[in-house]
Amino acid sequence: MDLNTVTEIVTPKNRAALPALAAGDAVLAGGTWLFSEPQPAVTRLVDLSALGWDELEATESGLRIGATCTIATLAAFDPPASWPAARLILPCCRALLGSFKIWNMATAGGNFCMALPAGPMAALFTALDAQCVIFPPAGERRLAAADFILGPQKTALAPGELLRAIKIPATALRRRTAFRQISLNPLGRSGALLIGTLAEDFALTVTAATRHPIRLKFPAVPDAAALAHRLAEAIGPQDYYDDVHGQPAWRRHVTHILAEEIRRELAT
Repeated sequence: MDLNTVTEIVTPKNRAALPALAAGDAVLAGGTWLFSEPQPAVTRLVDLSALGWDELEATESGLRIGATCTIATLAAFDPPASWPAARLILPCCRALLGSFKIWNMATAGGNFCMALPAGPMAALFTALDAQCVIFPPAGERRLAAADFILGPQKTALAPGELLRAIKIPATALRRRTAFRQISLNPLGRSGALLIGTLAEDFALTVTAATRHPIRLKFPAVPDAAALAHRLAEAIGPQDYYDDVHGQPAWRRHVTHILAEEIRRELAT
């Protein structure tokens, strides 16, 4: 879609050249959402494509994903055998339900920053205890991925801040995992996307069904009654998302079903 209100495009080559963000600015990474609908308030695009940010870096300490890493690059990552939890990456990328054109343009950071309930990068990063590397106008700060999304299309980024990278620790990548996702139709957005992880403790991450990611932790795999009680206690009726991809009552119902499936899988 043409953005006919845009009068300027800025393409910084390094961080020092990044302009101060102001009203009317939009940060352009892949642009798959930005160009998908009218943006009448946008007058300037700040294009991050020329910054040359690293896409993926795997080290002994974990996996660092650059904010401008494309979904295609992330999906193609071949993890070491010692990182079984990295097998979550491909199903989370597939949950985006984009064509190969979308996969080759959409970015992991862009999907996360959009903060849409169905955004699968939120599930991946929250479930694996990722840390966000954020660039304020000067310096940098870190924030747990679980605290990044506050609600639909609302993040913890302050005015003028950019997401630079997401770091997943190796300890999280060594966990056992279970993945469940459901939609109202085969090509629809996720109505619920849940991930369970198990090391010494058990954690359940609920996304898509809720307005923001919710992560529940237990010292060990709970029994069915304890898990159901905790879900009901932690996620109230007002926390379930309501749109054409699923009503709250349905999302709550399938969340409890998928959570129990995950519990059983990781309990074996």
